[in-house]
Amino acid sequence: MTVVLVHGNPETDAIWNPLVDALGRDDVLRLSPPGFGSPLPEDFSATYLAYRDWLETQLESLDRPVDLVGHDFGGIHVVNVVMHRPELVRSWASDVVGMFDPEYEWHDMARVFQAPGEGEQLVEMMLSGTPEERAAQYAMVGLPEDIGKRIAAAQSPEMGRAILELYRSARQPALEQAGLDLENAAVRPGLSVSATDDPYVGSAEMRRRAAGRAGARTEVLDGLGHWWMVQDPARGAAVLTGFWDGLD
Repeated sequence: MTVVLVHGNPETDAIWNPLVDALGRDDVLRLSPPGFGSPLPEDFSATYLAYRDWLETQLESLDRPVDLVGHDFGGIHVVNVVMHRPELVRSWASDVVGMFDPEYEWHDMARVFQAPGEGEQLVEMMLSGTPEERAAQYAMVGLPEDIGKRIAAAQSPEMGRAILELYRSARQPALEQAGLDLENAAVRPGLSVSATDDPYVGSAEMRRRAAGRAGARTEVLDGLGHWWMVQDPARGAAVLTGFWDGLD
């Protein structure tokens, strides 16, 4: 068995450190999307479909069965894969299933990324300063200093380009249209991780509605936010392990 973790924006795989420790397994693989902790090839388009295809290629090279877990935009990549190639996984989990609901609207920061000119300015501001200064800003929104420093140290102009191309490719109605295939994800057991204080991923109703269409079980992480895997890694590990144990 292999657990595969895929992170989002503007992160690197350091975001998973506390959860990996809490899982206590030796079969965990972290995959870094191009530009987000791994090199961004010049010819990589960085669209949300390009990342789907990238993740499918990565999964094809692994010995199966695979339990796939995605966070933030990594969670979008996961859902896109299981709607398109569900046979690549044994199970899947995502904390952004609600973003595929037809009523979902992108959050304010995403809309800035998607706006020409404004997006470039925001990315320049995000990536300015020293890694230590950026890590201090992440600490203000709940990331531990050691993880913030690891993430900040890996950020680069490549990440900036990837952010803009990725968010602009997923401008609505792109996710709404992708969500028309949510039922395909029900071919494999799914888990919607629903952190109640995450403001970016749609309402509780959207999350449950989309999870129902995808045939996914919902686990509510009451009081946790966007970085639930850092805030309470033991609870996150327990939810995932309970889900996987139920598949045996």
